[in-house]
Amino acid sequence: MKIEYATESDYTYIVDRDKHILESLIRTKIKANEIFMIRDQEDRNIGWMRYGYFWDNTPFMNMIWIEEGYRGSGIGKQVVLFWENEMKQKGCKLVMTSTLANEEAQHFYRKLGYKDSGCLLLDHEPLEIMLTKSLNE
Repeated sequence: MKIEYATESDYTYIVDRDKHILESLIRTKIKANEIFMIRDQEDRNIGWMRYGYFWDNTPFMNMIWIEEGYRGSGIGKQVVLFWENEMKQKGCKLVMTSTLANEEAQHFYRKLGYKDSGCLLLDHEPLEIMLTKSLNE
């Protein structure tokens, strides 16, 4: 498995699968190096991780997605740790993410050292749990 920045050639793969972002923003995020592609040994795409910035200064992982057949094998953990290291290299001291209270991902993030840091409640939506992790520990 390898993790690398998405390129223009990854656009179709991402746009066909990522339904949580405006299509018009995908190319912008690719150009800003805010999407990492996950590839298998044969260089086939098996997922991606997309991030942005909360308050324009704190890296916020917006989405991590791995193809069904590759889930549960530790790839998600490797991608998150890779991203955290990249953010630390940029001088960031804190990273954030969030997940819905009815999703299993909250347990995944807590195992990786993320701590509950608040929540967001929107009409007709499950509670959104905000999670943070210090990169100084």
